[in-house]
Amino acid sequence: MHIFTLEHSKAAYRADFALYGITIVVLTAFLLVDCPREQRVGIVAFAMVGLMSWTAIEYALHRFVLHGLRPFRSWHEEHHRRTTAIIFTPTILSAGLIAVLVFLPALLVVGLWRACALTLGVLTGYLAYTITHHAIHHWHLDNTWLKRRKRWHALHHHRIEQSGCYGVTSTFLDHVFGTTHRAATPEAIDKDRNVY
Repeated sequence: MHIFTLEHSKAAYRADFALYGITIVVLTAFLLVDCPREQRVGIVAFAMVGLMSWTAIEYALHRFVLHGLRPFRSWHEEHHRRTTAIIFTPTILSAGLIAVLVFLPALLVVGLWRACALTLGVLTGYLAYTITHHAIHHWHLDNTWLKRRKRWHALHHHRIEQSGCYGVTSTFLDHVFGTTHRAATPEAIDKDRNVY
């Protein structure tokens, strides 16, 4: 198995979901069992900060890395061309980035418990993103929220020359930074269309 290839096997793709799910469960259990009682309120707060920060991380990565930096831009363009192909960030890369950019700096600044909690929040956001993105491209459910996400993401995929609609799990920062499309009105997004 090649860990830095653009397209992966179904087994590697599913393993990514499983690895992050198991890591979240283990990290949650570790914090619940071993965390000092007097730090629990702070631990919950740090986990929530990590979870809420995922929206900004997702938006920034999608807008500035996947649509701005080579070679990531060309890799992401391939995903735009082949929307149902199993193209995703290799687990070793995503896990490494979370460890180096989230866990280690937090460990140095705020200590083990808070670093674990912050990382737990970011990991939960990342897993929610990967499940949402998978659902957008592969599931056909009669669900209003998912239909809106599909429509929003379709606007992103089909307007490469005018990139926008970068949020996958949330549209909040697209509205803040003006990166929505005119077709991204609530009425247009509510339309029941088969976009994938």
